[in-house]
Amino acid sequence: MMLRLATWNVNSVRLRLDQILRFVDQTRPHVLCLQEIKCQAHEFPADAFAAVGLKHLAVHGQKGWHGVALASSLPIEATPPLDICREGHARTVSARIGGLEIHNLYAPAGGDVPDPRDNPKFAHKLDFFDRLTAEMARRDPQSPLVLCGDLNIAPGAHDVWSHVQMSRVVSHTPVEVERMTRLKASLGFVDLLRQARPEPEKVFTWWSYRAADFRASNRGLRLDHIWASPGLAQGGWRAAGEVVEVHDAVRAWDRPSDHAPVTADFAI
Repeated sequence: MMLRLATWNVNSVRLRLDQILRFVDQTRPHVLCLQEIKCQAHEFPADAFAAVGLKHLAVHGQKGWHGVALASSLPIEATPPLDICREGHARTVSARIGGLEIHNLYAPAGGDVPDPRDNPKFAHKLDFFDRLTAEMARRDPQSPLVLCGDLNIAPGAHDVWSHVQMSRVVSHTPVEVERMTRLKASLGFVDLLRQARPEPEKVFTWWSYRAADFRASNRGLRLDHIWASPGLAQGGWRAAGEVVEVHDAVRAWDRPSDHAPVTADFAI
């Protein structure tokens, strides 16, 4: 069988519930990982998700900010979220599905100044990645594991609209790229979207609200990721790396999130 996993920073699950349901109807994901849900767990619209077949939930929310959720059509075994946010924000949620370990993350954006000495938000972002890297380094690379979500870093020169200009802007600075490189190396992760669409093709998942026409300006960033452990095939899972898609048409819907969903298919 095939399992489709989707990740999407929806920028408020309740505000964009109709869009989420429309996306689910069009793409039929078995697992939907959401970031920035901006609600507490008891406020999550569980009935609406159950009505479209995603009745199994793991939600880590907080009032008005941040928050992550995992909704599945398959039974899940909830696991404790990764304890990697020093500020205590609701930024991680984890679960197991049929032996596959899934970690859904919403990394700190980091503010505007890329200097941890002058900007506590940037220092928090770097600390978040340091803790996540240390945690992943303790995992078995041969175990089936997926790490996904809004990591708020565009790592490569072709993951941003202008490498030269964005290298001075938070999300693509050298220190952030170095942190993401260390995280990827911690378990030998495979970047499924880049495996399916290799460089030098430019691939974006986020476009600013400031542009009247995001397609015309196309000043995007690839902030949303789906990574697989090298041993994903152990236990019967196999990443179908050629079936990975950025659903940028969703970004053109009425009152959209500034992020587009990304899906990846796995064969069991």
